[in-house]
Amino acid sequence: MLPPDFINEHRIGRGLEIASKKRLLETLARLLATDHPQLKPDLIFERLLERERLGSTGLGHGIALPHARVKEATQSLGAFVSLARGVDYDAADGEPVDLAFALLVPETATEEHLQLLAELAGRFNDPAVRQQLRQAGSAAAVLRVFGVA
Repeated sequence: MLPPDFINEHRIGRGLEIASKKRLLETLARLLATDHPQLKPDLIFERLLERERLGSTGLGHGIALPHARVKEATQSLGAFVSLARGVDYDAADGEPVDLAFALLVPETATEEHLQLLAELAGRFNDPAVRQQLRQAGSAAAVLRVFGVA
C-alpha cells in the first residue's frame, strides 16, 4: 500500500512529448518538487542522475523507476509520467520507456525506500496495470490505478 499524500494529481504528467532520458528525469524532478518549497528541482535531478550512473532504473516493458534519497525530503514522494513516445533509457530489455514513476525518500528512510521500490516494481510487473496506465485518460484515472484516488 502506498502512503497517504505519496502522489497526487499535481505530480502526474500524461502524454508528454519528451525526447531523452535526461529530459524525462528533469521533468520528474520538477514534478517531485511540486508543493514542496524546500525541495529544489535541480538537486532532485542531480540525485536521480547519480542513481542512474550506478545502473539503469529501466525495469523493462517500457517502465522506469528512477529513485533517490534526499536529506531535504521530509516524506516519501512519488511522481508519474506517461510519454507520447518512448525514449531510450538503457533498460535491460532494450525497450524504450514510456511510463516512468520517480520515487524520492528522506535520506534516512532506507527501509521505507526498499519497501516502496518493491511495491511499485510489483505493480509494474502486472501487464494489466501497465495497460491501464497507458490508457488512463486523466491524472485522476492514474491515481485510481495506483489505488490512491
